Amino acid sequence: MGKGKNRVVKPRRRDKPPKERNAEEEEDEEEEELEDESTSEPGTDEDASPSDDEFEFPFRLAMYDFNQCDPKRCSGRKLLRAKLINEVKLGQRFPGLVLSPTGTCTLAPKDRGFVEQNGLCVVDCSWKEVERTPLHRVKAPEHRLLPYLVAANSVNYGKPCHLTCAEALAAGLYILGFQEAASELMKVFSWGAHFIELNKEVLDLYAACHTPEEVIKAQNDYLERIDKEREEQSRALDLPPSESESEEEEEEEEDGE
Repeated sequence: MGKGKNRVVKPRRRDKPPKERNAEEEEDEEEEELEDESTSEPGTDEDASPSDDEFEFPFRLAMYDFNQCDPKRCSGRKLLRAKLINEVKLGQRFPGLVLSPTGTCTLAPKDRGFVEQNGLCVVDCSWKEVERTPLHRVKAPEHRLLPYLVAANSVNYGKPCHLTCAEALAAGLYILGFQEAASELMKVFSWGAHFIELNKEVLDLYAACHTPEEVIKAQNDYLERIDKEREEQSRALDLPPSESESEEEEEEEEDGE
């Protein structure tokens, strides 16, 4: 993901001896370092600074990987290789919000403040293996579901809710009000921009809401409307010919005789 704010590291003074630490203090420090590494931003060091033309993401993006997908086709792995997100080890805690099948509440713009402070994460597992996946190893204070969206990836194109990791993260960014970040994330994929185009109408509806309840209502209203439109289109195709059309057909048949 994009680079976060640089941390200033003060040099240790050489005129003072190092403070003695007991074993418990050293143990606590090692645990803190491990947690920092699990959620640190890839491709970042303390002296690095983003270039002028490099997009800076507003917060950390991460992924729990259950290694159930083909590495060559996995969108999450591709984002990792591009250093746009980082991986959180299974069993380790992510401090922010995770888009996960275990969520009991739908993501909503109301979550923006928490995500800005703590980051956004996604679970990478196969849709075919969800029921057998040990999702209890995904540890985070907040878990959310995504509302209705249609996949644009080549494997599940057109299927409702069967999104890749990249699509899920982009949808989350868009709904939370970070539309530019969503577009930047999807530039890695040839089909990335099409995902947002395909879902733009409903994504804008979700982004205009505030609470999960409002998002669900927007989703249901949208689905009801498109169902009606499909029914009307289908009815128009199945309509019997009008009287004038029937008369013309009869005249043609008589002329033919």
